Amino acid sequence: MAAYVIQRILWIGPLLFAVALITFILMHQVPGGPWDRSKRLPPEALENVNQAYGLDKPLWQQFGDYALGLAQGDLGVSFRSSNRPVSDVLGDGIRVSATLGLLALALSTTAGVALGTLAALRKDGPADYASVALATVGASVPSFILGMLMLVTFTAYLHWLPSGGWGSAKQAVMPVLALSAWPTAYIARVTRASVLDVLHREYVRTARAKGLHERAVVLRHILRNALIPVLTVLGPVAAMLVTGSFIIEQLFAIPGMGRAFVTAISARDYGVIMGTTLFYTLVIILANLLVDVLYAIVDPRVRYGAADATRVDV
Repeated sequence: MAAYVIQRILWIGPLLFAVALITFILMHQVPGGPWDRSKRLPPEALENVNQAYGLDKPLWQQFGDYALGLAQGDLGVSFRSSNRPVSDVLGDGIRVSATLGLLALALSTTAGVALGTLAALRKDGPADYASVALATVGASVPSFILGMLMLVTFTAYLHWLPSGGWGSAKQAVMPVLALSAWPTAYIARVTRASVLDVLHREYVRTARAKGLHERAVVLRHILRNALIPVLTVLGPVAAMLVTGSFIIEQLFAIPGMGRAFVTAISARDYGVIMGTTLFYTLVIILANLLVDVLYAIVDPRVRYGAADATRVDV
């Protein structure tokens, strides 16, 4: 296991370099530049600004300078934030997006596993139909539509919750609910299918034949083995939620990374775009690595080798 984890960690550098190269090339292929909105700047001033930031150099040289700074932990500066370091700009949004994402992840995982397990244990009953209906609605209604419906209901008509912002428990209710709707439905459907597959296994029948309490059978034998497929989808879902939702953060005026990323794209703020993309990549890599490690914890039969291969002992 240790050799496998070390090997995966060593691959982070090359993967980030590849993502940085592709993002850098695509970003500079988009028409426009960071100073296009500065209509009052004369051509001489624009030339001086481009020279100051190195934007007048060939593309390969610009990327070389950026890669050299990146290797030293320097993400550059933000053109649109008074030359603030990109790390500072992202640091402000990371805390907000991470808090929002972790709250949504905790809610969606708890509710999704509970709904899916209940639906499987009460198959073809009222609880099953209700859980499937909730999962279908959650998967079908986009998060921004659900967010707008909640704004109209709980803010415009009932006046229970504030319309946006971040910092209080009331301000977090609607964004967390809107952001966690789809993951809850997805996790519930995966959990239901996995529990139904495990319910009729021999070891479950043996556990019940031994006279174990139903709660012990569900927790120790059914859920533990049914969580493997859930962990598979939990990695990408966690990365998506923790890195922030562009639409939800815009809709509820939340100062997170998603909102900063959208603003940076519209302003051609190259440093923020590159920094945000690399951070998203790093979160996805670490989330997938964490899921692989959890495999071995949940299922002792899973073993990893240094050759990045998975072995299941039977």
